[in-house]
Amino acid sequence: MDKRIIFLIILALLVVAELVYFRIADRFNIIDKPNARSSHTKVVIRGGGIIYVLGIWLYAAFFGLRQWPFLLGLTLIAGISFVDDIHSLPDSVRLVVQFIAMGLMFYGWGILNWESWWMIILGLILCVGITNAYNFMDGINGINGGYTLAVLLPLAWLNSRIGFVDQRLIIVAVLADLVFCFFNFRPKGKAKCFAGDVGSVGAAFIVIFVLGRLILKTGDFTYIIFLAVYGVDAFLTIVHRVMLHENLGQAHRKHAYQLMANELGMEHTVVAAFYSLLQFAIAAG
Repeated sequence: MDKRIIFLIILALLVVAELVYFRIADRFNIIDKPNARSSHTKVVIRGGGIIYVLGIWLYAAFFGLRQWPFLLGLTLIAGISFVDDIHSLPDSVRLVVQFIAMGLMFYGWGILNWESWWMIILGLILCVGITNAYNFMDGINGINGGYTLAVLLPLAWLNSRIGFVDQRLIIVAVLADLVFCFFNFRPKGKAKCFAGDVGSVGAAFIVIFVLGRLILKTGDFTYIIFLAVYGVDAFLTIVHRVMLHENLGQAHRKHAYQLMANELGMEHTVVAAFYSLLQFAIAAG
């Protein structure tokens, strides 16, 4: 079967899967209620980002997946995040599963060895940190969906020239992201769903996998700049809160995008588009 036809079938299945999930979430009251960190004021369906995991499962079903540790790790880390979306879990439980999932990814990369154990530990800490930072950045409509697209598209372009991962995996991930954006990249108060931890963590895991393969292929760590905008925002927010002597574990609204959306009153989609286009420009440059 022609690959374009397969991608269209996958896209249709993803749309249907998202709509079915909306019915399930509505039935079992899987919703996002506004809290101290929220930039929204209405109850919205949570967990729409499960589409990222479903997309990779569909990729495996249609094209096969030799990188089974990646699929298993994604399923574990997204699964525990989905449970946390429904019933809040202790941080320790989520962190243990996140490290196990990252360990599976590293195993799939073939970089687990005793000789470089200290580098492996640092790498695991870095990847888990990036995953949680990605999750913390998911606070307004469209920001994670748009940002993920701004990272995956340049990676797909590079992959077409360097060849560090199966291009079909990136394409399916982009399709899943577009489906999510259709329901989420909307003005304040009009989003049909939020990603939830399952979506932001799942998207981060996919991005880290593809980006990590690029870095391992080229030996060039400077490609981490593909996550520069989120990294700078997260770092400066931590510094700001430390200066204010705030508890870093408590909910807050001090990320730059939150200040833009809440204090300056900028539309969510405008802020999300700014972050996405800025990151895309940096990657393109």
